[in-house]
Amino acid sequence: MLNIKEVFETTNMIEHDNLDVRTVTMGISLFDCAARTVGETCSRIEEKIRKYAGRLAATADDIAAEFGIPIVNKRISVTPVSLIGASCCRTPEDYVTICKMLDRVAKDLGCNFLGGYSAVVSKGITESDRLLIESIPEALAVTDNICASVNVGSTKTGINMDAVKLMGETVKKTARRTADRECIGCAKLVVLCNAPDDNPFMAGAFLGITQGDAVINVGVSGPGVVKAALDKCHGADFQVLCDTIKKTAFKITRVGQMVAQEAASRLGVQFGIIDLSLAPTPAIGDSVADIIEAMGIEKCGAPGTTAALALLNDQVKKGGVMASSYVGGLSGAFIPVSEDAGMIAAAECGALTIEKLEAMTCVCSVGLDMIAVPGSTTAATISGIIADEAAIGMVNQKTTAVRILPVEGKDVGESIELGGLLGTAPVMKVNNWSCEEFISRAGSIPAPIHSFKN
Repeated sequence: MLNIKEVFETTNMIEHDNLDVRTVTMGISLFDCAARTVGETCSRIEEKIRKYAGRLAATADDIAAEFGIPIVNKRISVTPVSLIGASCCRTPEDYVTICKMLDRVAKDLGCNFLGGYSAVVSKGITESDRLLIESIPEALAVTDNICASVNVGSTKTGINMDAVKLMGETVKKTARRTADRECIGCAKLVVLCNAPDDNPFMAGAFLGITQGDAVINVGVSGPGVVKAALDKCHGADFQVLCDTIKKTAFKITRVGQMVAQEAASRLGVQFGIIDLSLAPTPAIGDSVADIIEAMGIEKCGAPGTTAALALLNDQVKKGGVMASSYVGGLSGAFIPVSEDAGMIAAAECGALTIEKLEAMTCVCSVGLDMIAVPGSTTAATISGIIADEAAIGMVNQKTTAVRILPVEGKDVGESIELGGLLGTAPVMKVNNWSCEEFISRAGSIPAPIHSFKN
């Protein structure tokens, strides 16, 4: 039960510290929508999405107005489309047809993103998976609200290096296909290792095969709230620092739990999980980098940054799991460069490099996220970056990902403006020593020895 002091504290967080529910995401299973023709499959998918998510946006708006809690995004995630399209799709163009339908439905329902244009290929690639991956550059070029993801590895299966090579090439093709729009297609494409079944955040959201027919997953956020709390404990020891973050994460999570349960009840679907991730925005004061600097790091990327991020990630999880029994998704701290004003500033002044970001991904929620690199960066180099991140995820039994934008016609020192939550991305320097021979080897990197726990 909240007391009146906690009510006032929450109100202050919303009004002054950018506390919001970042997303209410409805996951919808499409397994019963597969048919022999693309047209029939599209009809079944549309009917099911409208049945469950027809009132999603309106319900979220009603909850936001009633409780005074901003709900920024209303989203849909679906079963990986490569699994559903296997029954009817014979060409990449068939998959693009499904993608266009999904985009239209998402717009009609007032949802800003729909995730699940995905393939899970950590062990091998089926013909259906290959066709979907081949369709990604065109699909993301002709749609606005669709997010694509491909899982190329896991701790249990190892890393599918054939898929890693293919995804480096796909990222480059997507950049070229959307070069007239700052390569925005790549901002909607993520390559993962150990992708979770219940992630509400884009671009990696899809409904895993272990899930039910429809489920509500909520992603909360509050970097500004944590920063404001830490501003009050300068000079304090690490115990005070940790306790402050835990208590703040507890309050943030309780807000998300209330919204999630209310949304699930009103929509008549299952409540899934709360994702605790601190997801920044380009707004001033809503930055994970600012939290790190509030701990005593002069500029995000300086020595001590990885330790500070590890502390933050752990305390957010410890506070969150005390507030909700249903924590899942990614949960921790995102470090997307273009979506975080502090990260942008650190990258622009040279304090933050891709190599330092890679070290930070060992302890954060995901990986190398929303990073712009020169358009001359080769597909093999991008594949090498993907392989490095997948290796971190595989060995450390955590989710890692790469969302990278090789910006056509741009070089180090320039920047791109993506707008909205996607923000501004400074073009960062990449190590261009070749890894092409390594990436060209066929097959997989085996699972690590500690994965054999059956």
